[in-house]
Amino acid sequence: MSEAFIVGAVRTPVGRRKGALSGVHPADLGAHVLRALLERTGADPGAVDDVYFGCVSQIGAQTGNIARTAWLSAGLPQHVPGTTIDRQCGSSQQAVHFAAQAVGSGTADLVVAGGVETMSLVPIASPMFVGEHAGMGSPYAGNGWRERFGDQEFSQFRGAELIAEKWGISRADMEEFALTSHQRALAAQADGAFDDEITPAFGLTADEGPRADTTLEKMAGLKTLTEDGRLTAAVSSQISDGAAALLIASEEAVRRHGLTPLARVHTMAVVGSDPIHMLTGPIPATERVLGKAGLSIDDIDLIEINEAFASVVLAWQKEIGAPLDRVNAFGGAIALGHPLGATGARLMTTLVHQLRRTGGRHGLQTMCEGGGMANATVLERL
Repeated sequence: MSEAFIVGAVRTPVGRRKGALSGVHPADLGAHVLRALLERTGADPGAVDDVYFGCVSQIGAQTGNIARTAWLSAGLPQHVPGTTIDRQCGSSQQAVHFAAQAVGSGTADLVVAGGVETMSLVPIASPMFVGEHAGMGSPYAGNGWRERFGDQEFSQFRGAELIAEKWGISRADMEEFALTSHQRALAAQADGAFDDEITPAFGLTADEGPRADTTLEKMAGLKTLTEDGRLTAAVSSQISDGAAALLIASEEAVRRHGLTPLARVHTMAVVGSDPIHMLTGPIPATERVLGKAGLSIDDIDLIEINEAFASVVLAWQKEIGAPLDRVNAFGGAIALGHPLGATGARLMTTLVHQLRRTGGRHGLQTMCEGGGMANATVLERL
């Protein structure tokens, strides 16, 4: 088995809903990071074996295999194929896993893994809602599904509320966590922490999501998403636009193309979890990946767990026991945004660069996913 090395990682700034990137076609947004990735690494685009891109809402401008349309929109060689992945919010983290598995198995030497999502143009769950409206049916209406789960609500919002109830996480707990996310993101921006990982895109040079004017008092004044619930928009990830991409190379490709490894993909895991609570997967995924890696949480220097909702991260922390100063130390999706299919690659890009910047050795990335799943990845800085 060959080692799988990350030799490049780049992302656009994350645009706010209806912000600077909202008018950019998603294929052009994806093309932008592809060109930047190849320029930064100096890799020959004609030597790329395959392109894996995550994209969750594959409808309209984001359908037609956006991995392929983004690559061709970038003006890159047409003999290089591409495929688009939907593992819900973990789609582009799964793209990295597939790329590392292809390289590790020897079936590929150089693979691009990334993702893109323009939520301003294609709102979350559009394929389901548009399909139902057009008479194409619901994903939760099959006989087997109804026999197993009945007709109860399946949504990330309900799952996040159930998690808050089960783990005893209060609204105040979540608001404190959300405020910290914004503060950390703003501090990281001011410190230039994101400069090496971001390629300015379409006039945008920095993430639009972090809010300097956010306060606990303002959060406390917001309405909850449900009448008797604890969640508000302030403790949820932001609707966003963005793209990110990484280049995964074998040992042979590193030598042949003169590439510089930034990190190696140490260990990977993916799990299924309760589809009702839906977002608890990072707990068993973390346990599995650390067990496979032969590491404990104390061996991990930096952790990126997607802040789909504050309750997800806080429940995970209660179970795993990770020190919160190492968790999303540069802010998370509550502040930086969550462009669905791009977020896994965005988190991975941040993790790679921040391990190098801080001198940490091991990094952990995990994220919850629709339907009750989670990916987890351990990286080792080189």
